[in-house]
Amino acid sequence: MLAFAVLALFATTVPNAVVQHPVVNMYSRPSEDAGVVSQAIFGANVAVVEQKDGWARIRTADEYLGWTPIKSLAIGTQYGSHGKVAQVESLFAHIYREPSVTKHAPLLTVPFESRLEVTGEAMDEGRWLPVRLPDDRTGWVQAGDVTFAPKTMTIAGTLEFAKRFLGLPYTWGGTSSYGYDCSGFSQMLGRRRGINMPRDSPVQAEWNGVVAVPRDALEPGDLLFFGDSEKKITHTGIYLGGGKFISATTHIAPMVRIDDLSDPHWTKLFVAARRVK
Repeated sequence: MLAFAVLALFATTVPNAVVQHPVVNMYSRPSEDAGVVSQAIFGANVAVVEQKDGWARIRTADEYLGWTPIKSLAIGTQYGSHGKVAQVESLFAHIYREPSVTKHAPLLTVPFESRLEVTGEAMDEGRWLPVRLPDDRTGWVQAGDVTFAPKTMTIAGTLEFAKRFLGLPYTWGGTSSYGYDCSGFSQMLGRRRGINMPRDSPVQAEWNGVVAVPRDALEPGDLLFFGDSEKKITHTGIYLGGGKFISATTHIAPMVRIDDLSDPHWTKLFVAARRVK
């Protein structure tokens, strides 16, 4: 009972914060000289587990921990927890100070999957939606950039959708359309299927939500893993069928790209495949 009481107390004392920049890096320690471990995107609610010298150690919805500058957060508030909430469906969405694309430059540009609190009715025959930003500024987003009801996709639909991201830059630790890393890209595609996968590729391969698949039995949508061995996985991608797969990679050109599993580079590194149960 004491353990439960301690956990309950901890839960009530850990403050919430909202990411108020388009995308923020999460570092291994409170310094921009430290390694990036992941990212959090605009409008995300995160838990602040520690603060130190202008930095906050945050925990994201996928249970990932990292340090980010406090100035990138709105601490002590919830965002998008009630009312009308839209999610960005375009690769990026401009937020404007008024319902016009010509009068002023955008206030900011937020990535795919960002959440926005909608505060009123649409204007200009439904083209524009008023939104409240995490720092309490008001803005306007074009309705064509967002959805109020993100749909769970089939495997086939997800693989076709994945091609929208071709050419986006590879970014170590990246979890947004500003740039993905390999596991961040696979994790995002899993969300489109309604699947909440772990963040990192080695953990994805060991996750209890998947089963092993031999190479000669691959099906579209299977997760492919690459590295020195199954215990030293360094890369992941999504099988498209016909020997092709899509991933965020630094091989040849650092971007989201389609490669052939029979390429000697990938054949040498291929160590495992998994299928979501």
